[in-house]
Amino acid sequence: MDPQNVERVLLRPEIASLAAYAQGRVPPSDGFKLSSNENPFDPLPGVLDAVASSTALNRYPDGAALALRDRLAERFGVGTAQVHLGAGSVALLSQFINAAAGPGDEVLYAWRSFEAYPGLVTVSGASSVTVPLLPDARHDLDGMVAAITDRTRVIIVCTPNNPTGPVVTADEFERFMAAVPSDRLVLLDEAYVEFVTDPSHVDGRALIGHYPNLVVLRTFSKAYGLAGLRIGYAIGPERLLNAARSTAIPMSVTDLAQSAALASLDREDELLARVATIAERRAQLRDGLLEQGWQVPQAQGNFVWLPTGIHTPFAIDAFFDAGLAVRGFVPDGIRVGVGEEDSVGRVLKIAQQVVDHLRKASTAEQLG
Repeated sequence: MDPQNVERVLLRPEIASLAAYAQGRVPPSDGFKLSSNENPFDPLPGVLDAVASSTALNRYPDGAALALRDRLAERFGVGTAQVHLGAGSVALLSQFINAAAGPGDEVLYAWRSFEAYPGLVTVSGASSVTVPLLPDARHDLDGMVAAITDRTRVIIVCTPNNPTGPVVTADEFERFMAAVPSDRLVLLDEAYVEFVTDPSHVDGRALIGHYPNLVVLRTFSKAYGLAGLRIGYAIGPERLLNAARSTAIPMSVTDLAQSAALASLDREDELLARVATIAERRAQLRDGLLEQGWQVPQAQGNFVWLPTGIHTPFAIDAFFDAGLAVRGFVPDGIRVGVGEEDSVGRVLKIAQQVVDHLRKASTAEQLG
């Protein structure tokens, strides 16, 4: 095939120049993968049994997913039509953005936040408008309200914020929603809500039915440990969910994922005990980092944020050389997932070496 002929194929220029989403590096077999915010615990035996019993792989999945949607509807006190499933919450984000925004429109979110947001907006044809985080790595909700224009169609609020960790409080979000025009779609991205221990945090479950323009997004990937099966869900007004359904790839949520999610809900007490263990490790990890002199934001997900700045490439390599795959966001910092118990000590050991290097580099720069 002539490469020159391939170059002649017409593509949308903004897509041709858009970098595809890339997963984090894979550590050696004796290392720890802390780059994807995965649950380090294996699925519960009952969940594995439910997946193993789903043998009709030659059949399409149940596109209506009524059993799981009914279960979630009961939990959130809504009708089944107010529950929508997707292949992970990122798929749902894509559906809602495409449903509400297109060329000439704007999608507003904090930055830095979930790294998939910019790409999803670009694919829709809309434009991203970003508002910098506050110095403590929290959302600047007042700044976001000020950034709303006539072109704004979607506003995304990520809490706890990925990758920095802090939450939006219930009081902050209430004031925010009072200031946002009621005809603009607000997506409350709560992918990590189960890990939150701060009692002041906004809880989307308590907001259902209060706002005509609010959709709450959650996932089974993180706390429930089903990242490999890709299943998330949205709760909100039926009209908004129907619009998302119209943009969705049909039957993209497998029966395996639906069975695993139902089985996970049946065993939620056991799962949430694991979540509590992860939260304890997170606190241990953050306390150790603070003692080393790191400025670690309040961590409420299953990860911590290290503001390594221009030294981020060095930090990424230092951790990887020690068998720790972390997620780097050049030139801002690195996100370190809370993984297996044995990973905590190794993270703290390498973090001490990195912070010592940063101090030396800072001193050298001042002397220079």
